[in-house]
Amino acid sequence: MAPPDPSVVRIDGPWRHLDVHANGIRFHVVEAEGASGALDESRPLTDRPLVILLHGFASFWWSWRHQLRGLSGARVVAVDLRGYGGSDKPPRGYDGWTLAGDTAGLVRALGHNSATLVGHADGGLVCWATAVLHPRAVHAIAVVSSPHPAALRASALRRRDQGRALVPWMLRYQVPLWPEHMLTRDDAAEVERLVRSRSGAKWPATEDFAHTVTHLRRAIQIPSAAHSALEYQRWAVRSQLRSEGRRFMRSMKGPISVPVLHLRGESDPYVLADPVYRTQHYAPHGRYVSVDGAGHFAHEEAPNAVNEQLSRFLQQVYL
Repeated sequence: MAPPDPSVVRIDGPWRHLDVHANGIRFHVVEAEGASGALDESRPLTDRPLVILLHGFASFWWSWRHQLRGLSGARVVAVDLRGYGGSDKPPRGYDGWTLAGDTAGLVRALGHNSATLVGHADGGLVCWATAVLHPRAVHAIAVVSSPHPAALRASALRRRDQGRALVPWMLRYQVPLWPEHMLTRDDAAEVERLVRSRSGAKWPATEDFAHTVTHLRRAIQIPSAAHSALEYQRWAVRSQLRSEGRRFMRSMKGPISVPVLHLRGESDPYVLADPVYRTQHYAPHGRYVSVDGAGHFAHEEAPNAVNEQLSRFLQQVYL
């Protein structure tokens, strides 16, 4: 069977699909159609505050479908990160410096000076990095199960429970070729297994879950998508042994000057409570919220609760 074409991620809905060039490559961007709500809805979309949604590992823009429908009053766009979905898949550029440059470039390419960034997991790392490395481009950040990278590193090294949850996966992905095969074999059944194992108890029994993993399994089989996804994980580990990684981590320890919201599913087995607690050292004035009944994918598992928190946050930072 031939691998799927990138067009499979252009899923119909109350949004429009765009191709946006930034930082030297082309990104697939999905923009919510229309908006209303507490923020000023009399302005055209391009004059409203920009909100950019950044997905996590082995996913694509679809993970933010509930937020594209549910966030109001702002210009809300979800992006296929570099290497994923309908975006370009260059052989390099999966380091924190380049990913932050991608996001800052997208803000400018979309016609704005700054944006609120919302990220899950790897997408959250991009939020933190962009806020530190390109502070003028970032108005605020909200992250889902994505502690500050220095806090997550410290917790994984010092806490046995967080280390067991995170480190074996990171190490498994370091070898060449086999992880790509593991992710894509048997119609990408491994992707469904990963999502199921990191979710709370309720979501995997729903039609929404079944529909979503069908899309995820198809998207990861787009040529080069699995390799690109794994390059994020490989850089995160290998950079710890290189000077560029040490420089990046030192830069991440700089002050976070923008408002921060952190959401974590209370049943998340992958990102535990300790790194979130440690994140308060880097963002002491942030707001930290536990989402009842959700696992690692709170924005998909409990979209109403997450949208309520995000909407409240947007109103606070823009009104």
